[in-house]
Amino acid sequence: MPVLKQGSLGPDVTNLQQQLKDLGFDPNGVDENFGPGTRNAVIAFQQSKGLQADGIAGPATLAALDGGSASDGGSDEATTDSAAGGATAAAGDDAAANVEPSPVPSSAAGALNLNGLTGKLPAAVIAQIPDTAVEFGITSNLRLAHFLAQCALESIGFTATVENLNYRAARLMQIFPKYFRGVDPAAYANNPTKIGNRVYANRMGNGDEASGDGFKFRGRGYIQLTGKNNYTSFSTFVGEDCVANPDLVATKYPLASAAFYFKSNNIWAICDRGADDATVTRVSVAVNGSPPHAVPERIQNFKTFMSALSQV
Repeated sequence: MPVLKQGSLGPDVTNLQQQLKDLGFDPNGVDENFGPGTRNAVIAFQQSKGLQADGIAGPATLAALDGGSASDGGSDEATTDSAAGGATAAAGDDAAANVEPSPVPSSAAGALNLNGLTGKLPAAVIAQIPDTAVEFGITSNLRLAHFLAQCALESIGFTATVENLNYRAARLMQIFPKYFRGVDPAAYANNPTKIGNRVYANRMGNGDEASGDGFKFRGRGYIQLTGKNNYTSFSTFVGEDCVANPDLVATKYPLASAAFYFKSNNIWAICDRGADDATVTRVSVAVNGSPPHAVPERIQNFKTFMSALSQV
């Protein structure tokens, strides 16, 4: 997920400026250049949503601009472009995205009560946790419970690792309306390749619709990693070329890619605030947008995992 601020350049800035303009917050031009006018527009938008008004378009602000993520067997653009409760609960999340996470001790996985998860998670998922915990900063049972609660919801109980983009025409207009202005959605209906190439074109490092990047770099993993830029960053981190072979994210790194999202956006700092419903909601905003989808289910997931991890 990009973090855009004054001085940022490129198509992600253009998309931000167009969104602000469409919502009535004039960025003083749509020109790929995040200047003072764009910063002022971002601040005005943040103030209107009760977000931290710092002029930085981070995960919570971008998710609020996108209007949150919708779920119909797939995710809206609030995946890792977005990622990631109400607007008030989101305050401070953008700032957290710019905080460098603390180094992770090599003994991190040893502090986790993985035995308590037996029967609560597929064995294949439990097997991925120790290495993932050490690599990405899961240093407590509290962090792990928050993380698993979100992953379970986003992946339909750890069963889905690839974004489902098979939508009917009417559903396309509900989930991705701005990408089908002046375009007949029937020409794209029930064609995941065409849908992905259109809705993810010219952003997150992807090329235009004809490039095929949108579908190639569609959401994968338990919290869907989306966009060429994010695949490139993840490839650098894990040392394996997931740009050349994007399916690795779904088959080899479904949990690691989700943890990469948490670490990159310092969602651990939100997790550390506690085990109350408000904290689960804040984490949900960072993952799913504002307002997040299925908050009661995410809260129940958290309680289930926290209870399992707390067993002696």
